[in-house]
Amino acid sequence: MDFSFSEEQQAAQEAARGVFSVVAPDSVGSPALSPGAVAEDFDRELWQRLARADLLGLTVPEAHGGLGLDPVALCLVLREAGRVLARVPLLETSAAAWILAAHGSAEQQTALLPRVVAGELALTVAGQGRTGHEPAERAVRANPAEDDEGGWVLDGVQTAVPWAETADLVVVPAHTAEGRTLLALVAPEGGAGVTLAAQASTNGERYAEVRLDGARVAARDVLDAPGATDRLHRLLTTGTCALALGLGNRVLEMTSEYVSRREQFGFPVATFQAVAVQAADRYIDLRAMEATLWQAAWRLDPADVAVAKMWASDGVRRVVQTAQHLHGGMGADTEYPLHRFHAWAKQWELSYGPAAAHEAALAELAVR
Repeated sequence: MDFSFSEEQQAAQEAARGVFSVVAPDSVGSPALSPGAVAEDFDRELWQRLARADLLGLTVPEAHGGLGLDPVALCLVLREAGRVLARVPLLETSAAAWILAAHGSAEQQTALLPRVVAGELALTVAGQGRTGHEPAERAVRANPAEDDEGGWVLDGVQTAVPWAETADLVVVPAHTAEGRTLLALVAPEGGAGVTLAAQASTNGERYAEVRLDGARVAARDVLDAPGATDRLHRLLTTGTCALALGLGNRVLEMTSEYVSRREQFGFPVATFQAVAVQAADRYIDLRAMEATLWQAAWRLDPADVAVAKMWASDGVRRVVQTAQHLHGGMGADTEYPLHRFHAWAKQWELSYGPAAAHEAALAELAVR
């Protein structure tokens, strides 16, 4: 079998590399990246550059103006985004658009997908549940509206929703009394029964707790399709692995550059066996992260996704920890960019479950 990337997938990666080349996470003194700072909004200029490059429509069918590509192509683009710590809801918007294309009604697709492609509509997903340690759909209850208009009434809380305060729509997983899961498209601002509370994040992105108290959602804004919620969660988890891989690759490059020019006893520290062995171990971590990522992106099988996230969570943590160690005092200097990568690595390590959670999920799959 041919496991190489298709021409379309490689073209998407090259386009992303060009767009993200203007992002400089290494620049010292950027207010949006200062320690402890919280960004007011995602990078709107970068968002429009992605739209002009047709990268916001990666997972949108051609009938609605997109490229109609698969999760593998999306992960190739996300890997490039991870290298530069791009502050955009690319993963959330693309994953939501993919689910809308697969499970949404014709009305939903016509109304929303062309606007996603044009960069006019930013979507985010409430995927962490009430605590970050439970299925997201269990955190919100959906009851049928008791009137002639139909629709649903939502009650519950979703935590750590990225860019909830500035995105146009939040995709909220919920469960019904009968045990069905559905996805509701909720307007975060101005909607009755919707309250947002700002939350701090490790990497400085603007997160929020979304509290729903009798929030009314019209039937046209609900996806009630079997399997849609699970597929969305698996794609979000896999996409996080791609972001972590991009970050890890860049951090190892930074470390290699530093130890090659830093000298001790008249020799570059890169020539010391202890340094070389640690760098080699992290290279092996990255290659394992990459191999499991493409398996997960190709199949989106629950077991494959769990294995990929186990490697991504543990691997990216080891990469940044080794980088801090080999940089010595420079690794702790906030005027040096490594601390930013460390903060983002911790965020992605824990997003959609740490390694231990996916080990438990894999064990449950094995005994079924």
